[in-house]
Amino acid sequence: MQFAGSHILSIQQFEREDVEQIFTIADRMVPYARRERITRVLDGAILGSMFFEPSTRTRVSFGSAFNLLGGEVRETTGFESTAIAKGESLYDTARVLSGYSDVIAMRHPKEGSVAEFAAASRVPVINGGDGSNEHPSQALLDLYTIRSEVAARGRPLSQLRIAMVGDLRFGRTVHSLCKLLNLFDGVQVVLVSPEALRMPADIVESLRETGHDVLESERLEESIAHVDIVYSTRIQEERFNSQEEADLYRGRFRLNQSIYTHHCEPNTVIMHPLPRDSREHARELDEDLNDNPNLAIFRQADNGLLVRMALFALILDVVDQVDTHARDVGWYTAGRF
Repeated sequence: MQFAGSHILSIQQFEREDVEQIFTIADRMVPYARRERITRVLDGAILGSMFFEPSTRTRVSFGSAFNLLGGEVRETTGFESTAIAKGESLYDTARVLSGYSDVIAMRHPKEGSVAEFAAASRVPVINGGDGSNEHPSQALLDLYTIRSEVAARGRPLSQLRIAMVGDLRFGRTVHSLCKLLNLFDGVQVVLVSPEALRMPADIVESLRETGHDVLESERLEESIAHVDIVYSTRIQEERFNSQEEADLYRGRFRLNQSIYTHHCEPNTVIMHPLPRDSREHARELDEDLNDNPNLAIFRQADNGLLVRMALFALILDVVDQVDTHARDVGWYTAGRF
């Protein structure tokens, strides 16, 4: 695809070559993300960060990635702090705020809303999650993490074995990740969820049509026995009609160190898009996994900086200028990574 000036709304925009280009540029961002170097390539540029749904990692990661490239961030969080609460349309909001920004990162609880906003925007828009639909930058950082983790274990992506566990019906991260896996060959996918929270049928069918081996299961232990990656998700309680309904499924598929030791291969990587639900009645990833070296959830979060920096550099067409605007860091940074 032509990245310069483009919206990033769906994984389905990408070909495999596009993904590999993003990852190559993400690799180049490592010294800046690790604070070994500083670049001011986006000096004077403004990111409009518009998050109409609660977010910590995605919102701060987008902002930090833009800051690390030298740009500035203007944030909007929640409906109550915007003119949308007064009845303003997404169209009007997009026309106005895109005049104040050079690129916009947006999250919205309604499916299709970010695409609607982008259609009226005068600058590129990146989808930071629209309801239960998609989360393209999360899928990219997930696959970037998977590539790194399995490569360290001597396995290529073309032989990937992955189990996705939990709320697969409403989990937009796994929806986008499945669509991204369709660009690759020979993946074995195990989808582990309660019957009511199964992966949407069209996504399952797409995986199978691509030639992937797909198994749907409600049994956690046997489903994680022979995989490279266990990708766990929390119950998306904000998508349910009530908390009581969400509580019917919360804590159904808990992974702890005992289950991991008895059922997983020794080098199985544990991933989660975060936040993980650490409340007593949930704990889809128990805290007793924190010292497990195969717990990759924080490496995964760190990789979000690299991928989002790469997206900004591509969209604003500064990839070839990043290093020419660089200098050494002047403060203490040891121990960050």
